[in-house]
Amino acid sequence: MTSRATRFPSAETLAAELPSDFVLGVATSAFQIEGATREGGRGASTWDAFTHQAGRIRGGATADVAADHIHRLGDDLDLVRDAGVDAYRFSISWPRVQPGGSGRLNEHGVAFYDRLLDRLLADGISPMATLFHWDTPLELAGGWRSRDTARRLGELAFLLGERFGDRVDRWVTVNEPATVMLNGYALGIHAPGETLLFDALPVAHNLLLGHGYAVEGLRGADVRGGMGLTNVHTPTTPATSSDEDTEFAWLFDALHNRIFADPVLLGHYPEPRDDFASVLKPLIEVDSRDLALISQPIDFYGLNYYFPTRIAAGARRAVAPDGESEAMASLPFHLAPWPEFPTTGFGWPVAPEFLETTLGEMAERYGSALPPVFITEGGASFPESLVFDERSGDRVVSDPRRIDYLARHLEAALRSTSPGGIAESVDLKGYFVWTLLDNFEWAAGYSQRFGLVHVDFATQERTPKDSFRWMQALAGDRRR
Repeated sequence: MTSRATRFPSAETLAAELPSDFVLGVATSAFQIEGATREGGRGASTWDAFTHQAGRIRGGATADVAADHIHRLGDDLDLVRDAGVDAYRFSISWPRVQPGGSGRLNEHGVAFYDRLLDRLLADGISPMATLFHWDTPLELAGGWRSRDTARRLGELAFLLGERFGDRVDRWVTVNEPATVMLNGYALGIHAPGETLLFDALPVAHNLLLGHGYAVEGLRGADVRGGMGLTNVHTPTTPATSSDEDTEFAWLFDALHNRIFADPVLLGHYPEPRDDFASVLKPLIEVDSRDLALISQPIDFYGLNYYFPTRIAAGARRAVAPDGESEAMASLPFHLAPWPEFPTTGFGWPVAPEFLETTLGEMAERYGSALPPVFITEGGASFPESLVFDERSGDRVVSDPRRIDYLARHLEAALRSTSPGGIAESVDLKGYFVWTLLDNFEWAAGYSQRFGLVHVDFATQERTPKDSFRWMQALAGDRRR
């Protein structure tokens, strides 16, 4: 592994290691940047309702304006073009294109994505469209506790496939179902704010059904682009070698990683250990027809990686990676710290070597069943300041820790999947940086900045950071 005392690899060095067909991209999501939540016939989502509940979001923030992307589409796509990337991953706002989650499409909302896609293609940038990035229409009763929501996503996929299928190169059906289930339905940190703990497991199954129905819908619309889903993986280790820590680390790995990947890639849920058979019972007794739907062949697998997880037995104070959760204190295990690693602004450990571990686990667990892999999100928030350069008069944001993070993680991904690497059998096709713009960061509001571009949320002025310039250099050096 690369020593932390060693300078991170230069853009020129990394560019020389990139395969000729490797895709460099940037990613965003609709709810986090678009704003205009009451314009053009857009409906409400569970996240709209959640952000307007007192005490849910840090600083009382909402996404009503966010980064005002709806009104600044041209300028923002200029930034995508100027970054020199090959691809742009964005999500389609479900309540904007289909208010209420059923029925005909809203032409005003569709027109926005028409413009976005046409502009990307005119600039030679490959579109990757995500169908569901957490903005469930509010009218869908029960949300993802209901199988009907999964069917609705399939219907949406067909309609959008008909409209955009000639222009989208890759479709992501569902983004991070683990986060939706754990944060939204088990721990109450994200919308809709439910605290079902282990009773949230049926939500996982319904989200995967949504993926399956969406694949069917896209295929029914005869889209030309490939399709897959995106899961967030966190390699999980016990805090000690004790039996209790080891057992609960297995359980967390199953809850966060295995139950969202195994059914898609292997056609079944993981076999539970005896102590946890009752906990995982809702996933053991599922209909084989559901599993056949979920495990339809896909063209790629989207992997999001941010940090590893260390698990220790016993309840502790209510702390989770994405916010405060009183419900978490009721669990029989807790997340242990990583004092040996530096941390991001969110307090997440910076551990690129565990991206190698993650890719190695994927290779070992899924073998030839694993399709080509895109790292569909990788990035970090750090405290940073916008300053004025008196000599040039320019606005400047120096973010060397983000450059270090991205360089080391990209280096780790390439090393692990190259000949002799821990995951050499993984066909790694690309890396998408999270994220293009500073945005609304869910329960953290506007307190965490992940962007390559600084956004002044009072004026909406955009300022490319040093990391944006690094991305330009990486893309430029690769093309030489």
